[in-house]
Amino acid sequence: MISVLKQSIPDKIKTGVFGADMKISLINDGPVTIFIDSKNRE
Repeated sequence: MISVLKQSIPDKIKTGVFGADMKISLINDGPVTIFIDSKNRE
């Protein structure tokens, strides 16, 4: 699947190691940002 996506949009697909820390960037494009904390399960 990754190879097919890389052929369609080569500069947009990034891969990593499952469970590893990954650096990402985020651009909020909307009126609401929702933070989900999976450690707080109340």
